[in-house]
Amino acid sequence: MKRYLAIDPGGKRTGLALGDDLTKLASPLDVIQTASPTERLRQIRDAIEREQPDELVLGLPLNMDGSEGPAAKAARLFADELREATQLEVHLADERLTSDVADQQMARTGLTHKQKKQLRDALAAATLLQDFLNQSA
Repeated sequence: MKRYLAIDPGGKRTGLALGDDLTKLASPLDVIQTASPTERLRQIRDAIEREQPDELVLGLPLNMDGSEGPAAKAARLFADELREATQLEVHLADERLTSDVADQQMARTGLTHKQKKQLRDALAAATLLQDFLNQSA
């Protein structure tokens, strides 16, 4: 069984989710709240140490037409940085619409706006990972 840690990086918040290839289920884990790339990497490494994933899945922010813009290029550089820092395999996965799916999941939950904002990025990471697990079936 392989365990995966999904990472959905953003400007101020980075969503994390866990899943495995046995159950094929992804669950939101946490949200890292920092705009500092150094601090974000440190907190991701802490999560890796704590959760012991076998591989990482990183969101690749493609344009709606599937092309790569500056954000996708930055994600590829971050993937290289993660590989070097963790020695883990890093898969890049299309993250288009994952935040929209997360918003839909929370639409009728009764959560406050602040609670939704806190959970959104972890749910987006879980959606990203669930899509990855479904495609690798």
